[in-house]
Amino acid sequence: MLDQTIIEPTIGEIVANDFRAASIFKEAGIDFCCGGNKSLTDACKEKGADESHLIQQIETLAQTPVSGAMNFKEWELGFLCDYIVNTHHKFVLKHLPELFFYTQKIADVHGENHPELIEVADLFTKINEELLQHLKNEEEILFPAIKEAEKDASPQVKATIVSEITRMQGEHEFAGGAMDQINILTNNYFIPADACNTYRVSLKLLEQFEDDLHIHVHLENNILYPKALKLAQ
Repeated sequence: MLDQTIIEPTIGEIVANDFRAASIFKEAGIDFCCGGNKSLTDACKEKGADESHLIQQIETLAQTPVSGAMNFKEWELGFLCDYIVNTHHKFVLKHLPELFFYTQKIADVHGENHPELIEVADLFTKINEELLQHLKNEEEILFPAIKEAEKDASPQVKATIVSEITRMQGEHEFAGGAMDQINILTNNYFIPADACNTYRVSLKLLEQFEDDLHIHVHLENNILYPKALKLAQ
């Protein structure tokens, strides 16, 4: 049986300890980023997933050492901040404009036959607005404060870290929830028979965007933010 060190942690902690578990939870439809504070048992009950099967898969992972390149939990916070900016912020900033354009376009063209696309376009407009400001605040306020705290955590820097993380966790909940809604509205990005090429590309990009967002938010909610808050104590 799975030992207590794997049973007791939350979903987010399991993925933080072994990032390879993310693919297991994704396949089971379990949210490991914004919903990462749930236990494995509770998450399985919510999704109707086979807990014993997931435990077996996680145990199998534990038999193979984690690559150092993927062991985000061991990285220094400043390095993790830079990785998030160079990997996930760049991905978001590259794809936000095109997805904003595509979701509006397919809503205009296909909205009559697929009214859910109108709601998808509306949700993505809100995601676009929220994430642009969110990334800016992280790069200009939070991440510099975390790097400064690693050297010398003044009371002002500590207060900045706490207030920014509190606000940003709420923004993560909004963005993650909005993408969950888009997933549901599109029936897990199902491509209908009457979809044009733009429609097809849009759904594929939305799915990639959601996958990247899950990893992005996981790295912050489950690894970066908890460690940064310890610095701010």
